[in-house]
Amino acid sequence: MGTIERTSILMTLVAVAGLTAYASLRAMEDEKKPPVGDSPPRAAAVPRPEAKPLSDHVKKGIDYLVEHQLPNGGWSQGEEAAAMRGGGGEPGTVANVGDTCIAALALIRAGNTPKDGPYAKNVARAVAFVTAQVEKSAADDLSVTDVKNTRLQGKLGPYVDTFLTSMLLAEAKGKMPDASSEKTAVAALDRVIAKITKNQKADGTWTDAGWAPVLAQSLAGKGLNRAAQNGVQVQERVLALAEKNARDSFKPTGDSTAVASVRRTTSPAASPGGITGGIGGGIGGGGYRMAGDANVPLYGFAANAAAGQDAINTRKLAEADLKKVADDPKAPAAEREKAQTKLKELETNAAAQAEATKQVVDRLNDKQFVQGFGSNGGEEFLSYMQISETLLAKGGKEWTDWDKSMTENLGRIQNPDGSWSGHHCITGRTFCTATALLVLMADRAPVPAAPKADAKK
Repeated sequence: MGTIERTSILMTLVAVAGLTAYASLRAMEDEKKPPVGDSPPRAAAVPRPEAKPLSDHVKKGIDYLVEHQLPNGGWSQGEEAAAMRGGGGEPGTVANVGDTCIAALALIRAGNTPKDGPYAKNVARAVAFVTAQVEKSAADDLSVTDVKNTRLQGKLGPYVDTFLTSMLLAEAKGKMPDASSEKTAVAALDRVIAKITKNQKADGTWTDAGWAPVLAQSLAGKGLNRAAQNGVQVQERVLALAEKNARDSFKPTGDSTAVASVRRTTSPAASPGGITGGIGGGIGGGGYRMAGDANVPLYGFAANAAAGQDAINTRKLAEADLKKVADDPKAPAAEREKAQTKLKELETNAAAQAEATKQVVDRLNDKQFVQGFGSNGGEEFLSYMQISETLLAKGGKEWTDWDKSMTENLGRIQNPDGSWSGHHCITGRTFCTATALLVLMADRAPVPAAPKADAKK
């Protein structure tokens, strides 16, 4: 072997040793960091640049929530209307999972995570409270909490805490302050997804208990999809069944393939005190109802459109990769065919979602429809959140008009202390305040919004 060859080999060995040492140092540093999600970045997973600055109304609402967080990290239902006292223990004393999740989600929308932001510690404490409840729950039971008979459970169904937990932990994944808390949160999220998967019915639903279970059904769909968008393994069958149920809810009566029957009914009479905004043109009155909507068309339309939109958001994350495979002449024929099939499914489901969204938009000029039950309750605020997130993905004039209307109306009815109150059913100030805030900050939601160009058109 010549001198030049020996020198070349020696230099190669030195380079390899250097790279190995560098890799070891990087590995040591990585051990100090919390795990990072293994999924591709979600579309608009963080507040987008075009999101509005936090308004004074939002800041006051956030301050109210922070002030009322309990020492154990949770939130109670908060002050209720006098006629509704008694659900879930004395107001202000008993923390529950559902109210804690929705309050923490509002803090997250305002730019906080369990690791970063002015209220990071508040979010981290909330997640710790929720994960502790999940850890104590039985693996086969859909419930995640031993706190029973809360107002949320009575109105939205006994497992609303579970569905809200899936949403909170999906958004906290990858953002916990350290490796230990990240591991705990991820394990709790996996446990919750397993519960939801195991207990899903053949029609894509989970339970029909509660006054307006269609709203909880939508939260289940959101939780599953946002978990999948953030790298959690969620069975495709489970996602598809939930999506099908939401999509079929918009089919007319008499369609034998419809899962949730849509039928004619009469909207409840509107009463003073509710949000009365309306936008656009369309057919006017509510007119139709859906299974589990408590005879309030707003609930069913808002919930099913939102669940369908979250399913489309998940599918679209894989669209670019599917197109690459489908158009690659070098890819195996079976893989190309599978990719083409999935792209066709996405196209079909996206068209169905566009029609569902149109049906919602067509009713937004009807004050009775927008008022829901006729006065403000947590169900109304939650429905407005669902509509906002659906229209955000669509973009355009419908979104901007709706957002403006909601901003003006919610600002008008905010309490002097920064909270929002309910006047029927879900009246607790924690849930009403958090959901109102989520409406006002819908432009920061982790859903893909239409490009700015579309909004200009």
